[in-house]
Amino acid sequence: MNACDAHFHVFGAPERYPYASDLRYKPPSAPLEDYLGHARELDIGRYVFVQPSAYGRDNRCMLDAMRVVGPERCRGIVDVDERVTAAELERLDALGVRGVRINVNPIKPPEPGFSSSLLQRIRTLDAKCAELGWMLDFLTPGWLTRELIPVFRELRSRFSVAHLGMFPARDGPQQPGFTEFVGFAGGCERCWVKLTGAYRISVEPGFADTVPLARALIAAVPERVIWGSDYPHLSFADRVDSRRLAALLEAWAPDKRVRDQILVENPQRCFGF
Repeated sequence: MNACDAHFHVFGAPERYPYASDLRYKPPSAPLEDYLGHARELDIGRYVFVQPSAYGRDNRCMLDAMRVVGPERCRGIVDVDERVTAAELERLDALGVRGVRINVNPIKPPEPGFSSSLLQRIRTLDAKCAELGWMLDFLTPGWLTRELIPVFRELRSRFSVAHLGMFPARDGPQQPGFTEFVGFAGGCERCWVKLTGAYRISVEPGFADTVPLARALIAAVPERVIWGSDYPHLSFADRVDSRRLAALLEAWAPDKRVRDQILVENPQRCFGF
C-alpha cells in the first residue's frame, strides 16, 4: 500500500465549499470517502491532493480532506497568491502541503509571449518554495510548456509538469516541443514529470497514442516520473476511470520494476513520505 497517486482532486458540498466565479468545467460530486474507496481498489496508500481550479485559491476543501487522512499518508499542492505570508506557508507546511500550482487553462490557444505574463508569479513563488523545500507544480498547454523551458532552467525550487507536458499525442514523440521538453527534463534534476491526464492529450481508442510519449519520458528520466489518476477526471468522467488508467501504466512501463519505481520510490523521494 505504498503506491502513490500523485495527482487527484476532491470536491465537497458546494454550500460548504463554494466554487470560484470563473469555472472551466461543471464540478462533479467527488467527496473524500469516494476517492479513498476508489484508491483502495487500486492498492493506493499514499496521496497527493492537488487544488482544483474550480475552487480558485480557496484551499479549504482540500485541506480539510488532508486533515482527515493525516500527514503520514498525504501531501498537498495548493493554489495561493504570490503575496502569501511566511506564516501562512508554515501553517500549510504543517498540514502536509509541499507545493504551489501554476495553473493555466490547458485548452488555452497559442499566444506567443504569454509566458512573460507569468514571470512575476513564478519567480516570487519559486523563491518562497525554495526556502521551504517546496515545489512548483505546472499545468500548462504544450505550446506554453515549451515556451517556459528557459524559465524552468532558472528555477531554484523543484518543480513538476503535469499531463506529460500537455503535448498533443497525435503529433508523436518527435514533435519539436516535446523533444525539447524530454531533452530538458533529462538534464534537469529539479524537474519531475507527471504521467497523468492521458485522455487530455489523446485522440485514439484506449489512449494508445500516448504510449510513445510516455515511454520517451520514462526512458529519459526514470527516477523523476510519477503517476497520478487525475481523479475524478472532470469533464472526461463519462469515458474514463482510474482502473483503465492504471492498466495503461502497464503499457507505458511494461517492466514491473520500473512501475514500482514510478508508483513508490519516485513519489517517496519527491514528496518526502
